[in-house]
Amino acid sequence: MKQIFTVFFTVLLSSSAVWSQNYNDVLGQRDVNTITTAVPFLLIAPDARAGALGDAGVSSTPDINSMHWNPAKYAFFMDDDFYQVEEDTGDTLAIKDNLFSIGVNYTPWMRSLVPDINFSHLIGFYRPDDRQALAFSVKYFTMGDVNYTDQVGNALGTIRPREFAFDATYAMKLSNSFSGALALRYIYSDLTLGPIEGVQVGTSIAFDLAAYYRKSDIFKNIPSAFALGVNVSNIGNKISYSDYMSADFIPVNLRIGPSFTLDVHQNRSFSLMVDFNKLLVPTPPIYARNEFGQVMFDDDGEPIIASGRNPDRSLFSGMIGSFSDAPGGFSEELKEITISIGAEYVRNEYLTLRTGYFHEHEMKGHRKYFTAGFGLKYLDFCFDFSYLSPVAERSPMENVIRFSLGASF
Repeated sequence: MKQIFTVFFTVLLSSSAVWSQNYNDVLGQRDVNTITTAVPFLLIAPDARAGALGDAGVSSTPDINSMHWNPAKYAFFMDDDFYQVEEDTGDTLAIKDNLFSIGVNYTPWMRSLVPDINFSHLIGFYRPDDRQALAFSVKYFTMGDVNYTDQVGNALGTIRPREFAFDATYAMKLSNSFSGALALRYIYSDLTLGPIEGVQVGTSIAFDLAAYYRKSDIFKNIPSAFALGVNVSNIGNKISYSDYMSADFIPVNLRIGPSFTLDVHQNRSFSLMVDFNKLLVPTPPIYARNEFGQVMFDDDGEPIIASGRNPDRSLFSGMIGSFSDAPGGFSEELKEITISIGAEYVRNEYLTLRTGYFHEHEMKGHRKYFTAGFGLKYLDFCFDFSYLSPVAERSPMENVIRFSLGASF
């Protein structure tokens, strides 16, 4: 049990939020019904730009970090002094081929809770021509030092659980205003760093399907642009950490949202964007309990579900059923949608100011925070910084900062 507790604790530490559950299954009611998955580090915003925009990025202007938010944006990614293809005229203006870009992101994650959790992200991008793009990225998440003991409390040493994911994507313009992308992902999760009986390394293969649409000059005589993005990410097999425990879903996620950009003055623009997210995994059901609060079982030894659906389902059954399996019905399904709102002001392409807000319902984790940050660009190099300020006091996400560096050649 001590071994299993170690695994469970380190999984919780890697989550994007840590909250206690308060529910009353006897009355068939639940105040908190948070959806949990394996490898939740895949949902952490890796870059400072989107981190300053309230974790919004599915339809923002393309950048080197589009892999996490919407890899289809890579098909439109280029230097700021080059223009996009105009849909109305079909003219292509000075689009550069053979563009290569790299980016590095670093986040000291949840330092107010544990001082040595770190999240690093490396990205590379290459465009062979004006319609195709290739990109790769590596995410590395270390959960700090964990003191490991046996069943009677004897020290067995210190372990440092770690997880990483390697991504590769291909994006292509399907028209002058629309692109699509397929991303493949290998996930590795080692929560013990050593041979422990009954505990194993978790691995998974997953893929993303993404699309991106953008339209310029939606208003006459006013330079403007509208964009819409959608990304279904982490579609892959479950992960199991123990021979004695059932496999867990990885965080299959639907992200969709629009953005609007307006040139308010020469060399000055303002953008507003909104992302809607929903995990496409089963919602925990409410189990039937007796008068002593103990879970009741049927003749086959399976727990009796009072409300909701059995979460032990296949990948695609879990994805499809995630829209209708909440114990509280449709109203609870709506509560599972998180909302990210971001605003970005660009001045002369060298200075960018950003702010945003992230909202999650109290029943589903209660993550609510404001974000702010800035970006600096000089020639082909850029630097971004963001700061997170949670609404709740003594939040484990307090004072989260992110740093990003990027360069194009």
